[in-house]
Amino acid sequence: MTNISGATADEARRDWQARIYKASGTAAPSAGVTLTAPGGLRATAGVAQVTLSWEPVEGAAGYLVHRSDHVDGPFEPIRQPDVDVPAVPGTSYVDTGMAGPRWYVVTAIAAMDVVGPLSAPVPATPLAGPPATEEAPREPAPEGMPEVAVRVHAGRVTRPLPRPWRHMVGSEHLSHLLSADKTGGRPIGAELTEALRIMHDELGVSTVRAHAILCDDLGVYREVDGAPVHDFSGVDTVYDAIMSFGMRPIVELSFMPRDLARDPSQTVFGYGAIISPPHDYDRWGDLVQALVAHLVARYGLEEVRDNWAFEVWNEANLEVFWSGTPEEFFRLYDVSAAAVKSVDPALRVGGPSSAANGWVDELLTHVAASGAAVDFISTHTYGNAPLDWRPALARHGREGTPIWWTEWGPTPTHFHGIGDGAFGAAFLLHGMRSAAGRLDSLSHWVASDHFEELGRPQALFHGGFGLLTVGNLRKPRFWALSLADRLGDEELEATVHGDVAGVESWAARGSGRVGVLLWNSTLNQAQADGDPLLDRYVTVTVEDLPPGEYELRHHRVDESHSNIRTAWRSMGGGDGWPTGEQWAELHAVDALEEFAPPDRVNARGGPVAIRFALPMPGVSYLEFSPIAGSAERSAE
Repeated sequence: MTNISGATADEARRDWQARIYKASGTAAPSAGVTLTAPGGLRATAGVAQVTLSWEPVEGAAGYLVHRSDHVDGPFEPIRQPDVDVPAVPGTSYVDTGMAGPRWYVVTAIAAMDVVGPLSAPVPATPLAGPPATEEAPREPAPEGMPEVAVRVHAGRVTRPLPRPWRHMVGSEHLSHLLSADKTGGRPIGAELTEALRIMHDELGVSTVRAHAILCDDLGVYREVDGAPVHDFSGVDTVYDAIMSFGMRPIVELSFMPRDLARDPSQTVFGYGAIISPPHDYDRWGDLVQALVAHLVARYGLEEVRDNWAFEVWNEANLEVFWSGTPEEFFRLYDVSAAAVKSVDPALRVGGPSSAANGWVDELLTHVAASGAAVDFISTHTYGNAPLDWRPALARHGREGTPIWWTEWGPTPTHFHGIGDGAFGAAFLLHGMRSAAGRLDSLSHWVASDHFEELGRPQALFHGGFGLLTVGNLRKPRFWALSLADRLGDEELEATVHGDVAGVESWAARGSGRVGVLLWNSTLNQAQADGDPLLDRYVTVTVEDLPPGEYELRHHRVDESHSNIRTAWRSMGGGDGWPTGEQWAELHAVDALEEFAPPDRVNARGGPVAIRFALPMPGVSYLEFSPIAGSAERSAE
C-alpha cells in the first residue's frame, strides 16, 4: 500500500476506491447454526410495487430477498449499488422500480457467512392502476392515485416510545474541532462544535463517536530513546469542548500512533491515519490503560463509568482500515478490553465496530474462548435498516447485551448525494422505526458536512454525510429526526392498509398532544428523486381522542418543503458556495415548513379523519394539540 499521509484529496480518493471493498482476511466461520427456509411467502401486487411477506425463522438476523424472471431461476439477491448489506431485518420487503412478471424467493441469514435454504418461489406482477381494497377509502383519490388508510388509536399505548437516535451521533475526527481553517468561507472548528451542540440541544443526542483520537495530530504517544511517552493534553482539549455543552464521547480506540505502529506506511484518509497493528502489544495495552486512567482521573470514575464507553478500532474487517490479520485484530481487542477493565471493571468496552455486519458472530465466538469482556456489540451498515443481532447474542448466552450501530446512514460512499434530499429523510425514519425497541443505539454518520476523510467539501451540496451542511443549514434528514423526536413518550397503536407500498406510520402521545408521523419511501435508490407511480393518497383516522377541539398542525418534508437543497437551487445555486448575501438568505428560509395552515378539528363526534397526498419520497407529521377549555365546553 501507499503511504498517503499528507496526500492530496485526489490521491486519498484513489487509494480509498482501490481498497474499500477488500476484506482484511477471513475470521473463523460461525458454527452450530441451522436455519430453515422461510415459510408462508406471499407476494401482493400494488401499483408499481410488489410487497412480500413471510414467516419468521428462528435464529435469523435477517432475510435476503431474491428475484428472477423465471420460476426455475436463476434467483439473485435484490441489490442496490450503494447498499453494503442487502438483507432486511424483518419479514417484509417492498420491491419497486420493476415492470412485468417476476418470481421471488427468500432465505434467512444468521451471520454474514451463515445463509439458510431458499423458500418456495411465488410470482407477482406490479399493477398498472389502483387496486380495489376493502380497507381503502371509498372517496376517489385525485387522478386515481393509489390509496392508503392509516388508523391511529389514541387510547391504546403499545410501549414507551424508543428513541434510538438519541444515544449517539458520528463526527469527523475530533481534532477537527480545533481547526482554524475555513471551508466555503465558514470557520471549521467553530461550526463543527456548534453542529454537535445542535445534535445535543435539538435532537437530544447524548454521545458522539469519532475516529482517530490516538492519531499523531493530538500527540498522545511518542517514543523517546526507545521509551514510551504519553501526552493526553490534546485529548483533554477536544473532550472538554464537547463536555462543555453536555455531550460525552464514545471513545473509539484508533488509529495507531506512528511510533507504535509496526508499519507506519499503512494509512488511510487524507490525514494519513495509520492502520497498522502495533509493533508491541504490551505498549498498546499500556497506552490504552494510561488513557482510560487519565480520563477517569480528569472527569471522575462515576462520570466515565455511567456515560462513556470504549470501542475497539474501526472496521478492522476491511483492508483499508486494518493492515493486519483477523487474528491480530482479535488480539488487539483482548489487550484493549483488558486495559480498559484494569482501570475499573465497570467501565464499558465493546466491538467489533465492523463494516457491513462483519465479524459480530466471530467476535462472540472468539471472546467465549479468550474470556475478554464485551459490554456491547457494535457494527455498521448503510443503505438499509440494521439487522437483528439478538438471536446471535442469545446463541452465545449473551442475551440483553446492548447492540450499538455506531455508523449508519443512506450511503457509505463519500460525495454520493443520495441522502441530501427528501429520500434521505424518509430513509432515516424507515431505519429508526425498524430499529426501535430491538437495539440500543442507531448512530447517524455524521452530524456535520465539516468532514475531511477524502478531502474537504468543494461545494455547499457535495454529497456530504452530514445532517447539517457547512454553515449548519438543516438538511431534510435533520428535520426527519426532529419530527421523530417531537413524538410523545407513549407509542400508540397504528395500522396501515390499502396499496401501502412504502408508506409507514409512527404515532405517540404526550403532554395532551397526539403526533402521527408518516413517510413514503423505497430502498430502490434509482427512484431517490421520486416516482409519481409510488405517490399515495393517505387518509389518517385518529380514534379515541378525548372529546374537545384540537389545533392541527401539518408539517411536511419533501422536494418542495423543509428542503434547503431545493432552496439553494431556487436561488440559482450550483456547484459552488453561497455569497454572504446568499448565506443570509438560506439561513432565513432554513425552517421546518407546514404543509397547510393550522386548522381546528373537533373530536366530539368520534374519530377525526385527515386526507392528503403523500409523495415518494415524502414525510408528513400531524400534531393534534388540545385547545384550552374545549374539553370543558364539550362536557356541557
